[in-house]
Amino acid sequence: MTRIVTAFLPLPVSFSHSKCLCQGILRLLEIIFSALAFILVIFRGVMVSPWGVWCEFVWFFCICVPVVLTVMEAKSWQILLAAFLPDWTDLTCGLTLLCGMMIISATIIYGVVFVYFASVVSILCLIASLIATVVFLVDGVMQKMKCPSGYMCSLRGNLRITESFIACIILTAATDHFVFAPWYFRPYVMLCSSFLIAICLIVTVLIIVLNLLTKLLCLQCIKLNMMEFLFNIAAVLAYLLAILIWCIFGYKRYNYNPYICVGCNFADMNTVTIGAIVNLVFYLTFTLQYIIFVKVL
Repeated sequence: MTRIVTAFLPLPVSFSHSKCLCQGILRLLEIIFSALAFILVIFRGVMVSPWGVWCEFVWFFCICVPVVLTVMEAKSWQILLAAFLPDWTDLTCGLTLLCGMMIISATIIYGVVFVYFASVVSILCLIASLIATVVFLVDGVMQKMKCPSGYMCSLRGNLRITESFIACIILTAATDHFVFAPWYFRPYVMLCSSFLIAICLIVTVLIIVLNLLTKLLCLQCIKLNMMEFLFNIAAVLAYLLAILIWCIFGYKRYNYNPYICVGCNFADMNTVTIGAIVNLVFYLTFTLQYIIFVKVL
């Protein structure tokens, strides 16, 4: 058992052996319980619902991240990234917190949508996901206490990651609505609103990558700030338009007869609306931040 845990220990020796051992154990537990939840849900049967696909993706992602980080640290490959990656500790902390955020959503969604007491496998999957959630949160908090100084753990990085995460939830809810609602409850303009949110998600992820690779790409902070500022304005307009379209063409149709659309789910509609409003606030916050502090105007 000692050899197995040692294989999952990170190489940096700036911390005590006990802290390294603790982090190695946490990494191992993350992999074990995420894999257990993923295997149990596959054993139950592959889920075709968009919410089920999201849960499966999250558990698979939470297996891959600690495995990749562990292998890179065990082989000292992170040294090769030092030329263009400012802070490896910042990257690992950011990815761990991202996994914690994602697996919280997967645990809640799976527990609310898919778990019923007659299925032992579903309950075991939920328990495994809950344990993995706790482990990821403990690991993330412990890494955050080391105060890594990088983009992923900064306020800007955290907000960008949160925007991307919320956009994924919005698109999953929209897809679930489009899959199960009759065709007359999913007009073309509502698909266009989802397309706008998907474009904002792609650009936001691209901005995160560019901020991580500024050293390699020799990007000047002024140009990157200007690009982010212009994108924030476009994102605010896109989200405003998407919210208006979704509310006008989505909720309006329920007023005709609430008993016509049996398969329509108000939860999906509300999730898209609330998530889009939250992301709109985040993009507005970024825009005001650049106007006031960065002074790009």
